[in-house]
Amino acid sequence: MAEFDDLPRAEFAFPGPLRDRLVSAVLDGSKTSTTSTAVEYGTEDEPFPQVGARQVVLDSAEKAVAVIETTHVRHVRLALVPWEHARDEGEGYASIAEWRAGHERFWHSEEMRKFLGNPSFAVIDSTIQGPHGPIPIRRYSPLPGTTPVRSAPIVWIHGGGFFKGNLDQPESHDVALTLAAA
Repeated sequence: MAEFDDLPRAEFAFPGPLRDRLVSAVLDGSKTSTTSTAVEYGTEDEPFPQVGARQVVLDSAEKAVAVIETTHVRHVRLALVPWEHARDEGEGYASIAEWRAGHERFWHSEEMRKFLGNPSFAVIDSTIQGPHGPIPIRRYSPLPGTTPVRSAPIVWIHGGGFFKGNLDQPESHDVALTLAAA
């Protein structure tokens, strides 16, 4: 695919069996959506996907096997990803809960933590019930087998009431990462 050498690369997961399954699903048409974490783009200083952008899909041998085009982009918390999107990833999950658990396992895998340069704790999104409805929360927890630096939890409450912005703002994530590592 020399004519597409100038296109950005699309690499699903890491080279190996999972990438091979995902690339096969792209090629047979069963994978028409994908999911990434926002932090992945910051790690490689890549822009977020844009509608109309094309990418060359690479297999585990780094061989170009297809060209894909982005037709829709949504930025949502993991807990808010709809079943239709999860189903369209073509990975065969039977429920949205199973899909989320599978993705959390991947994002907390040793390979991903090494790629992100963040091997010692997990980031877990959830909600708690507030007086006016659900409130999004984010927990930073030491991974099993790691020694936490602190023996007591840190509770960081944003004083601005989140009237503007959300948990995915870089400031919120960066401050929490710094506190978790301190």
